[in-house]
Amino acid sequence: MEKNYLTIRKLSAYNKSFDFSNEVWDTVITWDFFAKDTVGKQFVKSADSISANIAEGFVRYSKKDKVRFYRISLGSLEETGDWIRKAYRRELITPEINTKFTDAINDIRVEIFHLIKFTNEKLKF
Repeated sequence: MEKNYLTIRKLSAYNKSFDFSNEVWDTVITWDFFAKDTVGKQFVKSADSISANIAEGFVRYSKKDKVRFYRISLGSLEETGDWIRKAYRRELITPEINTKFTDAINDIRVEIFHLIKFTNEKLKF
């Protein structure tokens, strides 16, 4: 009988945040130089950091260490929300993209909280 191991690519929080960060990239890459150099770089870095911290936490040994990285990803998520609001206010994204991105981070937030709860309940140490 083959064992079925949990992998990073089976985590909904990781997959949704990875896909979201690429949507942010696809949007920002179309901006002019000034917008990319100011808001864009920070926006992409914070969005990329969400899935990156989930990935780093996933391979940590202890429950406490895992949860710490998942919480860091929540910080990156909130930072990304700030960049969404700035991009919208500065008319770098349309109302439709603003809604799409805001809905995405709200969904990812729930996924990360589920991941933290799962980790706290299932791991012993």
